[in-house]
Amino acid sequence: MRRSTDRILVTHVGALPGPEDLWQGAKATEGRLGAEVSSLIARQRAAGVDFVNEGEATKGGSWVQFVNSRIGGYRPDKVQGGTAKLLTQSADWKEFADFYRDRMAAGTLFEESHKAPLTGAEVRLDWECFEPLRYVGQAALQESVRTVLDNLGGVDPADAFITSTAPMSIEVGRTNRHYPSDEAYVYALAETLRVEYEGIAAAGLQVQVDDAWMAALWDRIGIQMGLAAYKKYCTLRIEALNHALRNIPEEQVRYHLCWGSWHGPHAYDMPMADIVDLMLMVKAQTYLFEAANVRHEHEVAVWETVKLPDGKILAPGCVSHATTLIEHPDLVSARVQRFARLVGRENVIASTDCGLGLRCHPQIVWAKLKTLSEGAARASKVLWGR
Repeated sequence: MRRSTDRILVTHVGALPGPEDLWQGAKATEGRLGAEVSSLIARQRAAGVDFVNEGEATKGGSWVQFVNSRIGGYRPDKVQGGTAKLLTQSADWKEFADFYRDRMAAGTLFEESHKAPLTGAEVRLDWECFEPLRYVGQAALQESVRTVLDNLGGVDPADAFITSTAPMSIEVGRTNRHYPSDEAYVYALAETLRVEYEGIAAAGLQVQVDDAWMAALWDRIGIQMGLAAYKKYCTLRIEALNHALRNIPEEQVRYHLCWGSWHGPHAYDMPMADIVDLMLMVKAQTYLFEAANVRHEHEVAVWETVKLPDGKILAPGCVSHATTLIEHPDLVSARVQRFARLVGRENVIASTDCGLGLRCHPQIVWAKLKTLSEGAARASKVLWGR
């Protein structure tokens, strides 16, 4: 991934607004999907984004549900409701139960639009692993890769990325009833996902690994376990992820960490200071994480004491999906400069907190990307003195 050698480069985390029917699972014809992706990439470039993707249109905008058709060895669990129970047993959901009940009833907890996947439609959340896992999504993956490559409009493939998901975040809601241990199951899942990661990388694209559950499980199972035990739990899963990434050059890997990013209080989020070492364990060059919303912006201070390893890049969120207010470019610039002064300007890329998708109205999404690039340009003038 290119560094910010003469200016602050700009990217985003993944999901972008797309046609509602595609987000709801409709199958697009190849021609229509290509046209939509071409338009999305052109709009990103017009907004000043340097590292682009297809907005997750090739997977219906779903960062985790899309794998249901790509991994063999699962079937619907006979016992349903486990994932929903996991969601609601968090300390945040218990303390703010009235808020969560109202937002769930309105269908706007995860997506402001009320038009995205998991909103209004019944989606199966609980699965069981009943036989050896295997990757069966070759055709779908090839379609995604081909669609991106065919519609880059002059963008270097090395400046484009496709998202996938970490084993730990796939594991949630998928119960092991086949492998003899958690370790065997997690490594089998990682080895299965390796096919997808390597397929993206082989096309010359950046591989982005999304891992929302590593942080979001903290206030569901981690608090009761205690910090040391929870970090041990996460470490096993990071080691499995690194096993899956072993054949891909680090320079092609982006790792996205967030705290679930739903529109809620997040009062019990795991502090960045407690998870930063886990994040840096991941075999990636670039780390994308929330740094613009009001729960996590102050955590830039973590980098006053944590040394960024040589060769690594930070892509902190400098605009947030958590508010419909459009951040001022000077605010974006200030956020970028704080990180640049702590870890070095060449080690910072301006990004978004999380996937924007339909979390905000489409008009707001594109305005945020524009202000992100404008703010990065203003920071560049200060940091490079020109």
